[in-house]
Amino acid sequence: MGLLDNQTQQDYYSGNDFGGYQFISLNDIINNFIVAYVGDGKIIPKAKRTDIAFHAQRAIQELSFDTFKSIKSQEITLPPSNTMVLPQDYVNYTRVLWTDSSGIKRPIYPTKHTQNPFKILQEDDGGYDFTLDASGVFDNGDFSKSISSSNWTASPAAGSSQGTNLGVPENDTFQGIQNGQYEWKHIARILSGGYTTRHFALWQTINVTEVDLLTISAKGLSSAAQTGKTAGIVRIGLSTQVDTTVVANGPGYNPNWTNPNSLTGTASLSMDPTIYDVSSLASAVNYIEFNAGDDTISAATLLEDIDVSNLTTVDLLIVSSGGTIDSSATLHSSSVAVPNTTTGTNAIDDIILSFEANTNNLQSGGESTTWGNFQSSTSNDASAYNYDTDIYDLNLGQRYGLEPSIAQSNGTYFIDTIRGLIHFSSNLTGRTIVLDYISDGLGTDEEMIVHKFAEEAMYKSIAYAIFSTTIAGQQLVPRFKKEKFAAIRQAKLRLSNLKIEELAQMMRGKSKFIKH
Repeated sequence: MGLLDNQTQQDYYSGNDFGGYQFISLNDIINNFIVAYVGDGKIIPKAKRTDIAFHAQRAIQELSFDTFKSIKSQEITLPPSNTMVLPQDYVNYTRVLWTDSSGIKRPIYPTKHTQNPFKILQEDDGGYDFTLDASGVFDNGDFSKSISSSNWTASPAAGSSQGTNLGVPENDTFQGIQNGQYEWKHIARILSGGYTTRHFALWQTINVTEVDLLTISAKGLSSAAQTGKTAGIVRIGLSTQVDTTVVANGPGYNPNWTNPNSLTGTASLSMDPTIYDVSSLASAVNYIEFNAGDDTISAATLLEDIDVSNLTTVDLLIVSSGGTIDSSATLHSSSVAVPNTTTGTNAIDDIILSFEANTNNLQSGGESTTWGNFQSSTSNDASAYNYDTDIYDLNLGQRYGLEPSIAQSNGTYFIDTIRGLIHFSSNLTGRTIVLDYISDGLGTDEEMIVHKFAEEAMYKSIAYAIFSTTIAGQQLVPRFKKEKFAAIRQAKLRLSNLKIEELAQMMRGKSKFIKH
């Protein structure tokens, strides 16, 4: 049965898998190997399919590096950062170049004369500074990005009994970033037989492993008092009691419970001051409270010297209440929108955690000066004969001994494998950069294919690997080692794609005389 009997010419030319006949899939190679090499009376009496699949994948990896035509390409417009991220399946590069307006490739040459080292944080006198940087332990304190893309967690939105999703925005509760700050809108309700508003919470876990004393700074807004309602309350502090797995009637604080009057054992404890159990050495109260009721964002308020020396992690916890509600409040109906419902909006903003702590590890001093100078330099072109030094600018014959790797105007680059970036010289900013690179052929199932010129090399590689890793097959190892390398050598010759006419045309250029 022919290999193309199930595909008509119309199917092929109407599809998008052009040229696919030159390849064979890894799955077919494994199946063919089992049929031809494994079984009673065959050279390999018994072998697990998983073992064969492993050795087949290793064979693809090894052949991808120097036998297959496995070069991939990526193109980007170089951003102002002058860096390019290494591809997801990157193993090594073959060429880095930029293309001009005519699409002509301009090779970029690697430089060995610079790098992007780790910059050590230092004291003013040059000594190493082991003070822990506060950045990284706390996220999105100014609410400049969404809650979902930060480390914050919010208590769930209230159900329809609180006024949510009734189609009347002025009578709906609200939790979220608005007006550049985080806001809560509370609506007076009768919940579980009592007048109240729901108590909402917002929290995130922070790492205080190497911190002893911590200070919190924040700005808050308390909603104004009105008929039937006292001023709103917002609190912020540290807690070790946050536990969203706490069940009804169980001990602990679950911030997802928002009904303070619940009769089912899930009453909200968000306004219980004892949930802030991390003590401050400078204050008798362990939290900051905003309760002015002036509907105005306050100045920054501090809670200083919070002792976290015995903790590894702690939750920064913010809670919000619409205030105390009495029977004179205009309540919201779950079935009828009441225009004059008693409401209040609280807010929090500009939360800052600050501390001083020492660590045993060297701290980063930011971007390295070496990379910064290389990124901003404009002297790496052919006319910059004094790229290395200007000591000999006035000497005759000053271009003698010029470093060849920088005697060109196409630019330079170096690869930072630790950070996974390619760093480019400043004269390449905004240019179209092309990276030709090698992968190992195992990135996706679609990539695990083998050119038919190298099919036999795959079979011999798998067989050699199996015999090399089994005790019974040791006597056949020398034979299949020779057959493997012979098959790989033959595959390289076939895949080199040498054509006599093209070779002759290239050789014609060798007869030119080159003037010196």
